Amino acid sequence: MHLQLEHLQQITRRHFLQQSPIGLGAVALASLLERDAPAASRAENPLAPRRPPLPAKAKRVIYLHLTGSPPNLDLFDYKPELVKLTGEPCPDEFLKGKRFAFTSGTPKLLGTPRQFAQYGPGGIWMSDAIPHLHDVAGEMCVIHSMNTDQFNHAPAELLMYTGSPRSGRPSLGAWVTYGLGSENENLPGFVVLISSGVQPNGGKNSFGSGFLPSVFQGVQCRSQGDPVLYVSDPKGMDRDARRLSLDALGDLNEMQADELGHPETRTRIAQYELAFRMQVSVPEVMDISRESPQTLEAYGAVPGASSFANNCLLARRLAENGVRYVQLFDWGWDFHGTNPGEDIRDGLTKKCGTMDKPVAALIRDLKQRGMLDDTLIIWGGEFGRTPFREGRTAGGNILGRDHYPDCYTMWLAGGGAKGGFCYGETDELGFSVTADKVHVHDLQATILHLLGFDHQRLTFRFQGRDYRLTDVHGHVVQELLA
Repeated sequence: MHLQLEHLQQITRRHFLQQSPIGLGAVALASLLERDAPAASRAENPLAPRRPPLPAKAKRVIYLHLTGSPPNLDLFDYKPELVKLTGEPCPDEFLKGKRFAFTSGTPKLLGTPRQFAQYGPGGIWMSDAIPHLHDVAGEMCVIHSMNTDQFNHAPAELLMYTGSPRSGRPSLGAWVTYGLGSENENLPGFVVLISSGVQPNGGKNSFGSGFLPSVFQGVQCRSQGDPVLYVSDPKGMDRDARRLSLDALGDLNEMQADELGHPETRTRIAQYELAFRMQVSVPEVMDISRESPQTLEAYGAVPGASSFANNCLLARRLAENGVRYVQLFDWGWDFHGTNPGEDIRDGLTKKCGTMDKPVAALIRDLKQRGMLDDTLIIWGGEFGRTPFREGRTAGGNILGRDHYPDCYTMWLAGGGAKGGFCYGETDELGFSVTADKVHVHDLQATILHLLGFDHQRLTFRFQGRDYRLTDVHGHVVQELLA
């Protein structure tokens, strides 16, 4: 069916009543302007850099997502009273009316086996599992009172990134690039790096564009092999031949765009051109062997390997080269205690060993280069972990925790966040927020605010209504701002 006719069939009475007073004149004017406009202006680059409408403290984002969700009570939220009560039955008042992913009955309380101390000028509590982060505590804005509505991985991750626990909405990175574009026309505005060999729980929806034009979706890059799949020229085609084929394809797409007016056609033109430029620019940016031995050692990065350390270094290189939003997903933080790797003692020590050093190096590296002030780093998972032992593993020797949405810890650094600062409180056993609750939508609103957007006004019209990342919720947490 002709797309314009299909569009007309979907017009509702709401559209007619809303637009009819000025609609006919606007349609006529738009038709004349479109017909007379040069092709170059009609195919404007959707990733062209744009200024945010409000003053911004952050120009770019590096989001470090620990897929599975780290045990906050063993890393940041120290509970001495819970340690004293380890092994005691969980009080009924903490369990009444609640559901857990893998626990039923009356579980046993579990205090942390880790050693805690306070670090930095703000006296941030941190455990011995993350010794390198101790040294950058002065840059961290720790939120102890995070709260979400979901207690299973995929819905919680989608809520964190898209504002909805169901698939189909644009991700945070897509909203950011939709609002700001990219600072480098030769690189995507939104890049995704995945370590530990597993995709995020929400799948590609966690970095997709939803109903936004697909040019704003995350581009997944790899640290081994071709940095981006399907960007290299096929065998027998050189760069000049590729240029000729793209020109011909561009002419055909322009003809179709003029005839049917589908916005995705123009998006496709922009994507083909970006892919052509990426063939040269991406391999250069992704080559960490260009870094000094001292930098590689600081991150624990190894050229040619696939690791979270490599991805942290790549995140800095991408941000330095104008990528607006870099998303890292690292699998393996689901500490149920079903195997030794999920034990909050040795298992957590080993897993943190892959994260702690490169994240601390990333903060120091950005600060040394003068980039930390306008680069917002976000660290965390999709929810927290229970203050009691996970039901399936409660009788064994391996210590693990179940999923827990009511309170957990995340932290920010740089980009206008208040350094050396803790916000929010939980009760003495870590079951509920007692002060300054921060819902997922509140964090989203605060991130957009730091980037220069009012979260209520960064919208996209779809199916007859204006959508936004925070849905109809959220407020900016002013206390987190420097």
